[in-house]
Amino acid sequence: QVQLVESGGGLVQAGGSLRLSCAASGRTFSSYRMGWFRQAPGKEREFVAAIRGSGGSTLYADSVKGRFTISRDNAKNTVYLQMNSPKPEDTAVYYCAAGQTASWTSRYAYWGQGTQVTVSS
Repeated sequence: QVQLVESGGGLVQAGGSLRLSCAASGRTFSSYRMGWFRQAPGKEREFVAAIRGSGGSTLYADSVKGRFTISRDNAKNTVYLQMNSPKPEDTAVYYCAAGQTASWTSRYAYWGQGTQVTVSS
């Protein structure tokens, strides 16, 4: 069982920066691939980024590639999403997730409660 708690959301101006954090419980954090997803009002939840358990490999959605960076600190059981140059269309509730399946963009077993990110123009 893994419990995830996101933090760091809020209001940010377009072109600014914001860092989301996700703290995980449990002693096996490094065995989980971690992902960030988001859901805007009226839209389906979508994949944003993911990182391998060791932190050696990452994957990004095309919409955030070059602007967002996912990282993790296994000693602190925490995964981060650095959001640089956010755009108004990045406004959404952001969720972190933990999984161990072969899929990087779906089928995550554990989810946080989400944190709201609002990007003003």
